[in-house]
Amino acid sequence: MLAVYITPFFTENAVIFMEHLSRIEGARLAVVSQEPQEILPEKLRARFAGHWRVPDCLQTDQLQWAVEGLQKSLGKVERILAANEHIQVQVAEVRERLGIPGMDSATALKFRDKNKMKKAFREGGVACARSAAARNDHEAWAFVEQVGYPVCVKPVDGAATQSTFKVEDASAMRDVLRGSGPTPERPLQIEEFVVGQEHSFETVSIDGKPLWHSLTHYIPGPLEVVRNPWIQYQVILPREVDSKKYDDIRKAGRQALKALGMQTGLSHMEWFRRNDGSIAINEVAARPPGVQIMPLINRAHDVDFFTSWGRLMMFDEFTPPKERKYAAGCAFLRGLGEGRVTAVHGLEEVLRNMSHLVTDYKRPPIGAPKAISYEGEGYVIVRHPETRVVQEALQEIVSSVRVVLMD
Repeated sequence: MLAVYITPFFTENAVIFMEHLSRIEGARLAVVSQEPQEILPEKLRARFAGHWRVPDCLQTDQLQWAVEGLQKSLGKVERILAANEHIQVQVAEVRERLGIPGMDSATALKFRDKNKMKKAFREGGVACARSAAARNDHEAWAFVEQVGYPVCVKPVDGAATQSTFKVEDASAMRDVLRGSGPTPERPLQIEEFVVGQEHSFETVSIDGKPLWHSLTHYIPGPLEVVRNPWIQYQVILPREVDSKKYDDIRKAGRQALKALGMQTGLSHMEWFRRNDGSIAINEVAARPPGVQIMPLINRAHDVDFFTSWGRLMMFDEFTPPKERKYAAGCAFLRGLGEGRVTAVHGLEEVLRNMSHLVTDYKRPPIGAPKAISYEGEGYVIVRHPETRVVQEALQEIVSSVRVVLMD
């Protein structure tokens, strides 16, 4: 089988996916990117069946040109894969044009367009926040008058917390509208701000049937982390994934995927547990999760979930991991201020004292610029059979490690 993996840039995460995909038995991997493959390690490039460079991965015509070019030299492309959120619709359009199996563009658009997503949720009886797609300032103000402050404002095709704002008063709302300028072609998604604990819910589906799930706790929610640079972000994957206390999100998660038309793939859902105990689905992406959730699943089950995703997308097959052996968690190391990393304090002591818990870590590189992402400059992953021990370890890490940034 010839499969094409499309990634705009060769990020650290993209390289990890390509490392695993290129080793899958029974498959040949070709890559489409905006960056030249020469910047990749030679050992990785040697495992590619082919590579095609395009100016812009957001342009469907260019992706089609690349896949057709690869087909001429390598044979029929049978699958197209992408882990990048922003190109899911374009990849689906190429599948349709070339008759390649996989998610179609109408379904992909429901995962990308937050207004279409929330409309599908409401029609499917899925618990979610009230929302509207404001095509002009008048519609934005009308929605705010209806639900009150605070509200959450984002592009309808936003991903995670990118370009997302918590708006708490009329002055801030005016600033957002001046900067964003909503139009019928480019509306703004405005939602009531849900107060509660934020989580994720990952599901593997084949032919519309959910086969396996996982979930995490965000401490705190990503939007709060973005708004407060001093917060050291944590993600916890509890061992008690099948506990009855998660029965409601399992049910709501299945409802949400059915409403969006999920068939075969891995989905990443973000949801809230309100203070009164009720839940609200925030949004769902039809792609692998970020924020180190894939490695956390690996460590909790002693599996290779990257390869499992690849086989799911290439061969429509998936072997669910057996009983979860551990809880796992990731503490992100974020420098405060601006500039470059000049020092990292406390990490060596943490690694020494927690050597029985730590499975992976990324030391913030000295001289590296401040990270663009709220994940920060480094991280530490720990695991233990007891979720409580993981929680305590993460808190100790974020309390002990300090990343120093200076101009």
